[in-house]
Amino acid sequence: MIKTTLGRAGPLLGLVLLFLAGSLLSPTFLSSENLLNVLTRSAVIGIIAIGATFVITGKGLDLSVGAMAALVAGLSVLAMNAMLPTLGPFLSLVAGLLLALLFGGAAGFVNGGLVVWGKIDAFIVTLGTMGIMRSLITWMSDGGSISLDFALRDVGRPLYYGTVLGVPVPVLIFAVLAIGGEIVMTRLRFGRHVTAIGSNAQVARHSAIRVDRVRLATYVLQGLCVGLATLIYIPRLGAVTPSTGLLWELEAIAAVIIGGTALSGGYGRVWGTVVGVLILGLVANILNLTSLVSPHLNGAFQGVIIVIAVLLQRRRSID
Repeated sequence: MIKTTLGRAGPLLGLVLLFLAGSLLSPTFLSSENLLNVLTRSAVIGIIAIGATFVITGKGLDLSVGAMAALVAGLSVLAMNAMLPTLGPFLSLVAGLLLALLFGGAAGFVNGGLVVWGKIDAFIVTLGTMGIMRSLITWMSDGGSISLDFALRDVGRPLYYGTVLGVPVPVLIFAVLAIGGEIVMTRLRFGRHVTAIGSNAQVARHSAIRVDRVRLATYVLQGLCVGLATLIYIPRLGAVTPSTGLLWELEAIAAVIIGGTALSGGYGRVWGTVVGVLILGLVANILNLTSLVSPHLNGAFQGVIIVIAVLLQRRRSID
C-alpha cells in the first residue's frame, strides 16, 4: 500500500525536489516573472499532452503532433492572411482560430481512421503522417517561412501574451482543459471506456463498448488539442517554418509518461500529465538559468527521463 502510494506520488515529489533545486541554484528562479514564463511556455505542450494522455491510455500513440502543429499553423496563417482584406483583422482571426481546430480535428481523424479502419499499427501510421505533414509544410513555405500579417499579429497578441487577473491566458486555458480532462478521464463514461480499451480491447468489446469509435475519438481529441495549442502559439510565432513544433511529440509523450500514465495503456491520469509538463518546463528553465549543463542538452534530458520512467513502469508491473 505504501509502495503504491509512493509510486503514484512520485511525479509530485519530483516536481517539489526540482522546485527546491531551482530555488537553490538560481536567485531569479522564484521570481514571479520567471515562474509565469515557465507556466506560459509549458501550457502549449501541456494542452497537447492532455490529448496524448487519452490516446496513450487507450493503448494508442501519436508521433505526428509536432508536424501536425506546424501544418495546422501554416494552413491557418495562410487562411487568415487571405481573409484579412475581406473580413478585417478581428473576424479573420476568429475564423482562423476555428479553422485551426477544424484542421487539427481532421488530422486526428485521419490518424485515427488509419489505425481503426486500416488496422495499421499506430506507431507506423503516425510516423508516416509525421513525415507527410512535415514535408507539406516545407513545400508550402518553400523551405522558408509563412508570415502572419502584422495587423493579425496585433489583434492576436492577447491569445499568448494577454493576462486575466495577472494570470497568462495560455495558463488559464491549460488549467481549464486539465480540470475538464481529469473529470472526463475519472468521472465520465468516455474516460472509463478509454481505460477499459487500453486494459483489454477484446473484453471491452464484449462489454458492449464501441471500441473503434472510442479509439477514433481519442485521436480526434488529440488533433483538437493540437489545434488549440497552435492557435494560442501562432501570435507568439508570427511566422511558421518547417521546424515549427519540432520534437513537440517527444515533450508531450515524455510529460504523459512522467505523470504516470501507462505506456502500455489501461491507466491514465491527467493531473499526472500536468505535473509531468511542469517537470519538463522546470528542467529546461533551470538549465537556462544555470551554467551547470548546456541548455542545448535539454532534449537529451527529456529522452533520459522517458527511458527511466518506462523502466520504472515495467518494474512496477513485474512486481
